[in-house]
Amino acid sequence: MANAHLEYHLALLTHLRSILAALGEAEQVPEESHELFLERFDDLMQQLPVDPESKYLGQDLMCQVIQRYPQIAHLVPRDLLWFFGGDCLHFMPDQELDLYQALEERRYEAEQNDEPFDWNQEKQLLSMSSDDSTH
Repeated sequence: MANAHLEYHLALLTHLRSILAALGEAEQVPEESHELFLERFDDLMQQLPVDPESKYLGQDLMCQVIQRYPQIAHLVPRDLLWFFGGDCLHFMPDQELDLYQALEERRYEAEQNDEPFDWNQEKQLLSMSSDDSTH
């Protein structure tokens, strides 16, 4: 299951984990439960490339990040909320969900046609076109 799309999201998880680790280092959270949470986070990052079912753990962990660490909720990459889906989508407004749905449809179409697909570039293009339509 290791593909560019998954690797992109693993990089986002790595970035988010560094933010979480910094919270612990700054002693802004209870240490014992934080360490256990980071262990679960590490488990997710190891399981995700080999077990697609671990996306359920990802949903749980993303929701917990937002609920346990509200001070960094704004730093959680929106792409991760979409990637894991489920309850994570409750943290996204409808307009953002529409953008990601369109992005996912473009990605699927590109895959079906064996065309290259750059998630970030397409997201920027869609964001610009949705900005134009709202002004």
